[in-house]
Amino acid sequence: MRADAQRNAEKLRAAAVELFRERGLQVPLKEIARRAGVSHGTLYNLFGSREALIDEVVVDLAAHRLDRIAEQALARDDAWGGFAYYIEKVCELQAVDPAISDVVTRRFPGAERLMAVCDRSYAAAARVIERAQRAGVLRPDFTRGDLLFIFGTNALLARAAADAAPDAWRRGVAFMLDGLRAEAAHPLPAGPLTSRQVYEVMGRLAGAP
Repeated sequence: MRADAQRNAEKLRAAAVELFRERGLQVPLKEIARRAGVSHGTLYNLFGSREALIDEVVVDLAAHRLDRIAEQALARDDAWGGFAYYIEKVCELQAVDPAISDVVTRRFPGAERLMAVCDRSYAAAARVIERAQRAGVLRPDFTRGDLLFIFGTNALLARAAADAAPDAWRRGVAFMLDGLRAEAAHPLPAGPLTSRQVYEVMGRLAGAP
């Protein structure tokens, strides 16, 4: 890569990180190019697509933050505390970082490297869930797919209330966690979603292209 092209690529990476974290992964590419001080065509010439740019600048950030939450949740002695910590911290990330919120809800499934991070994150979540269920503190009918109801709705609430009531998501998460305790369980009116249903619903909920 020529020196000028390399400089432009670095400018675009920096601008993309800033705007993705300010407004989410759907921010118009023209705005990223404008902030970087390069043309829209330069962005496409260097990265080719939104998904390629996302994979270039978001993967390491998302992997580090989501992996760390799962590790800290599993390191807690109290299984319920670990589960609650995982849910609360991921929801907090959604509230303060629109880019991570879009990652968690799999908004751009065409970003292959990022989807690998998502898959690893949900596998870690499954370990957090199973540990809490083995301890008898999390209702046994809760599945990894049910995280859709927590993270999907939290993403919408956190984004809509960001200016008017930035802590509103905490109230919603507290209600959900209380309802997930084993002693609060009642028979559910419908069965769990299949993996295919989870991905389809997440895509529609997040407005994925």
